[in-house]
Amino acid sequence: MSQADMDAFNTLVKSQHYEIESDWLYPHASMALQQVLNSGVLPAGNNANSISLGGNSNFLKISGDSISSYLPYYGERQMSVDYGGRDSTIEFDGTVNNYQIEQNKDMSYTITFDAKSNFEGFKVFIKLSPNLKSDMTISGNTRSSIRYTGTVKPIVEDEL
Repeated sequence: MSQADMDAFNTLVKSQHYEIESDWLYPHASMALQQVLNSGVLPAGNNANSISLGGNSNFLKISGDSISSYLPYYGERQMSVDYGGRDSTIEFDGTVNNYQIEQNKDMSYTITFDAKSNFEGFKVFIKLSPNLKSDMTISGNTRSSIRYTGTVKPIVEDEL
């Protein structure tokens, strides 16, 4: 990776204006979830441990202290579901709290913050690598954690 590419990556992360699009999700697969997901409800090539998001719209956008997201969710809930089943995704539209960035020895960044949906609080852990790959784990206070992998890119001004 060239120094110019590394500088662009550092600027992207520190600007707090980026979008993550995930390619795969990895649910915290309990025995019950494995039985349901392995029963044939998932398309070929997927299983209870890894689900392709190819062709499925998803994102997590950070723009300054604002966050928005639309992330599919597969996992178990520790409480009753929202009326109408609207909790099959993780959707943020608000303010990021406790945003922290730490650069790692391998030049990647670890980013942590808290976010809220309408009904739940979440802790978000993101690792962004210089090759623009992302690894994100989201833990909610009423559902099991879930992991997403994908790519990060700058937000184009028209998308703000």
